[in-house]
Amino acid sequence: MTNKMKIEIWSDVLCPFCYIGKRNFERALEQFTDKNSIEVEWKSFQLDPSMPEVATNSYIDYLVKHKGMPVEQVTGMLNNVTQSAKQAGLEYNLDKAVMVNSLQAHKLIQFAKSKGLGNEAEERLFLAFFTEGKNIADLDTLTQLAKEIGLDETEVKTAFTNEKYASLVNQDMQEAKQIGVQGVPFFVLNRKYGISGAQPSDAFLDNLKQAFSEWRAQNPEINLEVAQGQSCIPDGMCE
Repeated sequence: MTNKMKIEIWSDVLCPFCYIGKRNFERALEQFTDKNSIEVEWKSFQLDPSMPEVATNSYIDYLVKHKGMPVEQVTGMLNNVTQSAKQAGLEYNLDKAVMVNSLQAHKLIQFAKSKGLGNEAEERLFLAFFTEGKNIADLDTLTQLAKEIGLDETEVKTAFTNEKYASLVNQDMQEAKQIGVQGVPFFVLNRKYGISGAQPSDAFLDNLKQAFSEWRAQNPEINLEVAQGQSCIPDGMCE
């Protein structure tokens, strides 16, 4: 297995800046020369674990009732967020957002990670919540989204009732507390550098270059000059 520098990203699929941060980070990574030597792992974080699984509030109502913010302030804030999303190439329809508990969505992400599809799950859930107005606590909806990224329907339904994935969500959140994560998105590069918030792509790229140069110094590439001779390979062929 190729040795890679790990980047861990704590995120909640209900967080508007997490989707923006994901897109800005991806643009930085696309420009990074050694992107094939980077491993990205998504970590679960719930901004409000007490939120009900049945929708009772719109995005605006939730912030007004639960955060004590005036309607005018909330409306202005969401308009600004929508414009920031547009600059990142994203379409936000926050008037359609269904405010529900994100635990089931995080269970799906944890299961998807076990199948090598963590990034795909994050992307699909962000799109479902912020653009399409889907209910990401509804198990039928989540199962359909999972099928769209290539996950098996039967396995997905089992994952929602398997305590393993709820435990993994909790582990991520406890780990976040241990390293001092107070808000998301939060990016950890090689367990040495932390980046808080949806930074511009240039800022991500600068931090990525610095972290990777230090990591590479401690993990040099192995490039052997190979003298060829008769040998056998794992498929049984000998020449």
